[in-house]
Amino acid sequence: MNKSFLILSIFCMMIANKNTVAQQKTTWPATVPPIAEKKEHVRDIHGDKVSDPYYWMIDYFKKGPDSNTVVKYLEDENAYLKTMMKSTEALQNKLFKEMKGRIKEKDESVPVFKKGYYYYTRTEEGKQYYKFCRKKGSLSAPEEVLLDVDEMAKGHAYFSASGFNISPDNNLLVFGEDTVSRRQYNMKVKDLKTGKIFDQGIKNTSSNYVWANDNRTIFYTANNPNTLLSEKIKRHILNSTPDKDVVVYEEKDNTNYIAVTKTRADNFLLIVSEATMSSEVRYLDANRPADKFKVFQPRMKDVLYEVDADDNAFFITTNKEALNFKLMKTSLTKTGVENWKELIPHRNNVLLQNVILYKDYIVLSEKKDALDQIRIINKRTGKDDYLPFDEPVYTALPTSANEYKSQVLRFNFTSLTTPSSVYDYNLITGKRVLKKQQPVLGGYNPKNYQSERVWVTASDGAKVPMDLVYKKGFEKNGKQPVFLYAYGSYGNSMNPGFSSNRISLLDRGFVYALAHIRGGQEMGRAWYEDGKMMRKKNTFTDFIDCGKYLVANKYTTPQHLYANGGSAGGLLMGAVANMAPDLFHGIIADVPFVDVVNTMLDPTIPLTTNEYDEWGNPENKDAYFYMKSYSPYENVEKKNYPNLLVTTGLHDSQVQYFEPAKWVAKLRDLKTDKNIVLLHTNMDFGHGGASGRFDYLKDVALMYAFVLKLEGSREN
Repeated sequence: MNKSFLILSIFCMMIANKNTVAQQKTTWPATVPPIAEKKEHVRDIHGDKVSDPYYWMIDYFKKGPDSNTVVKYLEDENAYLKTMMKSTEALQNKLFKEMKGRIKEKDESVPVFKKGYYYYTRTEEGKQYYKFCRKKGSLSAPEEVLLDVDEMAKGHAYFSASGFNISPDNNLLVFGEDTVSRRQYNMKVKDLKTGKIFDQGIKNTSSNYVWANDNRTIFYTANNPNTLLSEKIKRHILNSTPDKDVVVYEEKDNTNYIAVTKTRADNFLLIVSEATMSSEVRYLDANRPADKFKVFQPRMKDVLYEVDADDNAFFITTNKEALNFKLMKTSLTKTGVENWKELIPHRNNVLLQNVILYKDYIVLSEKKDALDQIRIINKRTGKDDYLPFDEPVYTALPTSANEYKSQVLRFNFTSLTTPSSVYDYNLITGKRVLKKQQPVLGGYNPKNYQSERVWVTASDGAKVPMDLVYKKGFEKNGKQPVFLYAYGSYGNSMNPGFSSNRISLLDRGFVYALAHIRGGQEMGRAWYEDGKMMRKKNTFTDFIDCGKYLVANKYTTPQHLYANGGSAGGLLMGAVANMAPDLFHGIIADVPFVDVVNTMLDPTIPLTTNEYDEWGNPENKDAYFYMKSYSPYENVEKKNYPNLLVTTGLHDSQVQYFEPAKWVAKLRDLKTDKNIVLLHTNMDFGHGGASGRFDYLKDVALMYAFVLKLEGSREN
């Protein structure tokens, strides 16, 4: 080989790999991981005896004899992680600064006009939280700071203010505070004239508060203090003692969630009781809060319905004989199903997601082929329009921000390359105005990135949509790293949206992939039904097939493929780690639901009874054995596993900390490879992680540093 040809060859290799993170051999400190103690415990049900030597880890919440041992074990795991990831500390710090540097620290939301006031939030430089503010009549009017959450959060490792609701006369604000990260809120009321905040002495609420039209009656959702389930709707008279509160509704079916809301026209209060497969609504004249709620339509087997009202009628969104939902209408006096009249019929290829009522318009949020549609119907003329969007993959969702009588629709738009954007659409003229696009500091240019949608043929022939984004110049040579994300449960659609944090991966040569697997509703209600209960494994095989597609089409190879999912998406991570361990070089499981059988057998654990229609009730033999066949914890065995980073929160109320802790302990005991398993427990927070707008970036930096280290990155 002559010298000129050699130089040309080296140059071509450099060009071909300019966006590739070169994978070198990853070295880890020779540190012995914590070994969890084993204690005899046998689960015996349906004639099936299963040894669970790590069952004792539940004791922190059960206040058992091993409570302190649990904390010590989690702290040891954190210390081990710190040691193993020490070489990435400079990189983590760099990533944190990168991501924080893209955030406009001094910022303000687009104001929303309601009952004579403009409401908005604003953030200040260096502050973790925000101010909730308003201005009367004009944006040039003096500012009223309704809540200074930055001040309120001082002294708390975690702080959340939620459930803001202004009284009809604009003089009072009800809200909830959570300082533990268990999503259990204490109710407070602020007098906006005097500035005084009054603790109502009401604890364990769902931050779900609604004013009656008398400006003194508040309806709220009270939770069970042990299971944390929404259990009762109570009526509270302002500044009275909690023992005087009247229970206006108590849910007897512990598989249902309950909440209280108000119709768009402010004429009715609604109590909603809903499970995965059926629902029931009660209603009350908002001007007569002392009256009794009436049942709108008694719950029907396998029928969901939602209710709203304008000045003249009730509108019902339902899946009764309509898998993808349809819109019905009835009078304000005759609410039974026999009186419902069809407005928008069922369509096999379109999912009706949401309905927002205006005085003169009906706004529909629909989904077709895993893409959002916004449909606007003029009540008077019958004119029916869809808003056009021109990106290949995007999210476009109408909001109820503007008043019921408004002639302007506000909607949110984002895509994998377009930052979150707020638009106002004039319902009369059709004019669309961009009110704000979230700024991305540091010179982000969307033209430097490209997104696409591909369709993956699953093992049973189903077509699974998958969205990709990468920096332009990407080449399908099988050497690029890919970060594959999915969720796939509860019918929650994973809409493609922008993340400024993700730029840190894209600029280092990664492809980000979002798989719309079964268990969500991206392709309609049937897509969800085909990924739950006794068909749950479709969720996992869809994800594996998406990974195989990325390899077969030379986006990457298994040595450069990484997977991520959280909560029920963490169940997905645990399942694919068992089912296809050779497909992934690394897996990140955030707050993962991995001990499915044991959790679903314990009705004292928050959310368990509400989940029977999603996973099944393991007291049923068939459900038990199917659940056991895929539950990640149950199926850990002696074989090789990919590198794993697992996260949890000690105070997590959604997925208890002991699930990932037990899973990690069992993996360490049985796996046969030399790959690493890391467990990070946030000792101060719960399911959602840190509450501040910057602190959570440290967890993202850890996650990104983990995959970059596995890729052999030597960045400082």
